[in-house]
Amino acid sequence: MSTAAPSAPPTSVGRLDRYFRITERGSTVGREVRGGIVTFFAMAYILVLNPLILSTPDSTGAFLGGGTDGPNLPAVAAGTALVAGLMSILMGAVANYPLALAAGLGINALLAFTIVQMPGMTWGDAMGLIVLEGLVILVLVLTGLRQAIFRAVPHQLKVAISVGIGLFIALVGLVNSGIVRTGGGTPLQLGVNGSLFGWPSIVFIVGLFTIAILMVRKVRGAILIGIVVAAVLAAIIEAVGDLGILSPEDNPGGWSLTVPALNGSPVQAPDFATLGQFSLFGAFEKIGPLAALLLIFSIMLADFFDTMGTMVAIGAEGDLLDAEGNPPNTRRILVVDSIAAAAGGAAAVSSNTSYIESATGVGDGARTGLASIVTGIAFLLATFLSPLAAFVPYEAATPALVIVGFLMMMQVTEITWRDAAIAIPAFLTIVLMPFSYSITVGIGAGFVAYVVLAAAKKGGARQVHWLMWVVAALFVVYFALGPIENALGL
Repeated sequence: MSTAAPSAPPTSVGRLDRYFRITERGSTVGREVRGGIVTFFAMAYILVLNPLILSTPDSTGAFLGGGTDGPNLPAVAAGTALVAGLMSILMGAVANYPLALAAGLGINALLAFTIVQMPGMTWGDAMGLIVLEGLVILVLVLTGLRQAIFRAVPHQLKVAISVGIGLFIALVGLVNSGIVRTGGGTPLQLGVNGSLFGWPSIVFIVGLFTIAILMVRKVRGAILIGIVVAAVLAAIIEAVGDLGILSPEDNPGGWSLTVPALNGSPVQAPDFATLGQFSLFGAFEKIGPLAALLLIFSIMLADFFDTMGTMVAIGAEGDLLDAEGNPPNTRRILVVDSIAAAAGGAAAVSSNTSYIESATGVGDGARTGLASIVTGIAFLLATFLSPLAAFVPYEAATPALVIVGFLMMMQVTEITWRDAAIAIPAFLTIVLMPFSYSITVGIGAGFVAYVVLAAAKKGGARQVHWLMWVVAALFVVYFALGPIENALGL
């Protein structure tokens, strides 16, 4: 009688294959590793942009991770990399989905240019709102209410929110780079007296066209490559010309925020000074419960709907969706994304969310959460390179904001412009974000306009979800907070 040979013990590769279902999804370990690295390089620009966007002082004059002397860019960069790394690893290990996370563009702009500029608001107060927003989304996911709210907002209004944020981000990039400036008898103008001025403008243009050309040629990591090329050019220009920092009166051709000169080693132990720098309910005391709740809702909308669109887009790219268009482990994906939002606030580096740039790794063959774990490990290693964040000037990094704004603008074709009932609210949402320099104002205007115009149609009022009526009413109060407070003697 023959005896079957004992089966070989499972190898580490075999265990990985079974846990992540690599073979089942038509991938290999090597392809997952390569896809994870590609995704990291496609996303790594956030390590430069997030510290720069969060570098503005709050209403008290204090800087994030610093004091009153200036922003602590290396600390913000290190915190950004840490949270992105941990959350991407969590997404891969728990949800087994090739989706990486990092600080979300749009939310950080809302924090820097709107929320912390409100009277009395500090960075800690603003980050407390982010923590609460993440916890609210987590509760909504666990109770199933997220789907109800998702259905309440018309799809085309969601699209308009994304497009408006894209235009807002692009405007921030143009202003912060000095391509567009104030003065000259108009609210904004091109450069100085209507002309591009100074070598930093050349750096911006080179960075912008480098990214655009690489995108046209479908080169992966185009944004990161463009930032690196522009930063190297900026360093060369500064070494030769010694331009110094921008001064509108004395040095209009200087660098907008940071001078591209590296002092000391680019590798050092990470500074996690931002971790835990949040005040959970500070905003409620500073701006009042109603304004705080509306801001939480506004932040939640941007996080909330972008994630659902992103995870479906990634699934479609990797052929991972089921017959109804849902990705595998949807609930787990949303839970991790919600935790990431709160974690970003707790680390004071802004809400972390799922990144559409994960599609680059999926396009390179990634199909499982192993790719996200590889991306996360790369982000953790990047915490030791945070001093480089203080080296890259705005002019080298902000071309990426303009390109990201373009990518978000592409969704505008999904809006039915011939239907005034939805087109006008969408238009107001889109234009008021950059024109008022406030994402919250754009969202509120769109919601109020949608409810009013829908009610004007015969039988239209009954078709508006009751949650939209409630939110629109809250936004009306929000817009009138000043007169209301004066009337009440507050």
